[in-house]
Amino acid sequence: MEIKTVGVLGAGTMGNGIAHVFAKSGYKVILCDVEQRFLDRGLATIQKNLEREVSKAKITAEQRAAALKSIHPVTDRQQLAACDYIVEAVSEKLDIKTQVFRELDRICRPEVILSSNTSSISITKIAALTRRPEKVIGMHFFNPVPMMKLVEIIRGLATSDATYQTAKTLSEKLDKTPVEVHDSPGFVSNRVVMPLINEAIYTVMEGVATPEAVDEVFRLGMAHPMGPLTLADFIGLDVCLDIMRVLQDGLGDPKYRPCPLLIKMVDAGWLGRKSGRGFYKY
Repeated sequence: MEIKTVGVLGAGTMGNGIAHVFAKSGYKVILCDVEQRFLDRGLATIQKNLEREVSKAKITAEQRAAALKSIHPVTDRQQLAACDYIVEAVSEKLDIKTQVFRELDRICRPEVILSSNTSSISITKIAALTRRPEKVIGMHFFNPVPMMKLVEIIRGLATSDATYQTAKTLSEKLDKTPVEVHDSPGFVSNRVVMPLINEAIYTVMEGVATPEAVDEVFRLGMAHPMGPLTLADFIGLDVCLDIMRVLQDGLGDPKYRPCPLLIKMVDAGWLGRKSGRGFYKY
């Protein structure tokens, strides 16, 4: 089946970035979220990022206009029935994804592939919620989506070769580099980076160093483009906590226990850059 119209569910940081790259690559995009204000915010971000690409001569003003024109914001999920491919980018919580995938399975045509941008949750478990487990796959983009080349492609136990090939080819058409990984909690990226962030938070909690000092060690000593605590703020401390809990539950190893300071900060609403306060103030 030729893919012409792509549905992106969720207009937040990841969803609007995913909509951006599909629209820029010539696809019609139906961008869906639960409230118009979330769509408005997402569209404003897309417009700003496209304008930045024009100013850097990466795209033309005509390409920017065409990309914006191809994005259709909706709050009614029923309109996703017109899509040939779906990318889910809602909150990293299994109960929310459960409700979403059951509804998508009912709305979308049987031949439509349902992909998830999950960064840690089992694709096998998500696929089992549907009547099309062979057509469910993980397509984990990285933030900021327009800039980052990697897409982790995660097969569930039932994912077919044809579904994998479609997701791989689609990633390449977006000028991304797909890397296949096995369905395991956190996959590769977050299984490695989240314990690093978690341990960095422990060093702050235990008074080993300040957030600034921890980040400076990694920037200057390990040549990281940003330190782990700046990265945590950028990702969102609530997202980091959700992923650590998935790792802890899925792998059953106490080394994945979320740092108490991380839990306390999330409880306080200090979620990082998006809330204006995390390890730093914004």
